[in-house]
Amino acid sequence: MRKTWKVWTILLFVGLGLIGWAASRSLNREPLIYDDEQKGLKKQIIIYFSHVVAENTPKGLAAQKFAELVEKKTNGRVKVEVFPNGSLYSDGEELDALLRGDVQMIAPSFSKVTELIPEWQVLDLPFLFRDDDHVRCVFTGKVGVELLQMLEAKGIKGLAFWSNGFKQMMGTNRPLMEPDDFRGLRFRIMPSEVIERQFRLLGGEPIAVSFDRVYQELEQHKFDGQENTISNIYSKGFYKFQPYITISNHGYLGYVVMMNQSFWDRLPKDIQQKITEAMAEATNWNLQQSKEQNERELQQLEQRDGVHLYMLSETEKKKWEQKFTPLYEEFARQFGFKLLNEIKKSCE
Repeated sequence: MRKTWKVWTILLFVGLGLIGWAASRSLNREPLIYDDEQKGLKKQIIIYFSHVVAENTPKGLAAQKFAELVEKKTNGRVKVEVFPNGSLYSDGEELDALLRGDVQMIAPSFSKVTELIPEWQVLDLPFLFRDDDHVRCVFTGKVGVELLQMLEAKGIKGLAFWSNGFKQMMGTNRPLMEPDDFRGLRFRIMPSEVIERQFRLLGGEPIAVSFDRVYQELEQHKFDGQENTISNIYSKGFYKFQPYITISNHGYLGYVVMMNQSFWDRLPKDIQQKITEAMAEATNWNLQQSKEQNERELQQLEQRDGVHLYMLSETEKKKWEQKFTPLYEEFARQFGFKLLNEIKKSCE
């Protein structure tokens, strides 16, 4: 009996000791600090922005600039995550992904939008824009607003137009100066009815290939030429396979920055305002940046061994324009002259 009492006494003292030790640990422990940033993260808005070109192109740089501006203007409440180089979706997939809500923002080329809004074919017409100032007037003026409003019926919020620059002609084996130089050659094109007809009028065979596959198919000698901007030609190394470059400025490669309409409508009004402000700044920056980048990289191409640059003369340009007259006539038959004339007369 005495032995049992001693065991219970020892256990009692051990238990009291453990309780005292735990209490002292609790009293001496550092208090938990409430992390206000963690609270903010729960409310943070994430925007996935998918595009298909390299980070160092006008669109790639503008997307990053926009992301930085949004984060700064919203004090981190909104974060734009940019996915370049088709890492999320190819240019043939991204519009459907936007409409499904799988991604919140994209910036496709004009030709992609013509599938939804046929009137946008006007932007693919050759020799539509006179120069960079004319482009700015159209993109940021009344016509630009009118074009963006056309997207609303398709469940898309049009935010802005961005620039990549004027398109030039490229050839694998010879320069392309006269319309007859195109006859019988295969040309990579963006999917676009107007661009397809453009090359057929020149006697070429257009082949629609998504941008993310162009380099690979150039390696395999799938086509004899293409049209593209200097910034794309330089950043993607297309000149390695098609070294004959005609500075023609015949077409314009621009993008429309768009957001899923349902996602936009759910954003708080103050956030919509901040995003609009950031987009306006990024757009002005892009229009200047794209012009400077194309000029700078043209000079770098001039210094590359094996690259042959040719400037289209005014006489040669007139011959091209005459070949393209049926494109303007067909557009006017389908959609009238109103939009076409508004673009032509901007900033005159």
